[in-house]
Amino acid sequence: MRMPRRWYDEGEDPDYRFTLANERTFLAWLRTGLALVGGAIVLAQLVPPFTIAGLRTGLAALLALSGTLLSAFSYRRWARVQWAMRTQKPLPATRLPIVIGWVAAAAGLVVLLVVLIRPL
Repeated sequence: MRMPRRWYDEGEDPDYRFTLANERTFLAWLRTGLALVGGAIVLAQLVPPFTIAGLRTGLAALLALSGTLLSAFSYRRWARVQWAMRTQKPLPATRLPIVIGWVAAAAGLVVLLVVLIRPL
């Protein structure tokens, strides 16, 4: 399902409630992306170095990259859903929740391991 160049001129305007719900979802994805980038900044600048060299930087980079990609792909998701509603097509599937879920789980697991192996 490829969207035409000027997709916002196609079809009919959907019920405004659905458009606003789609916008709220888009904004929630953006907030999540910003939170991931913010977590990366805090991790890189305020957290003391981990006992494993490079782990803090790697984890911060993973969070920053995830937040940046999520923010970028959230617009694409919003536009695809909006186009589907305008043209009365099925809503497109997305992998964003599972990818972000796994990234968050991996980051949490790393932090948990760091806390557990940290010398007292």
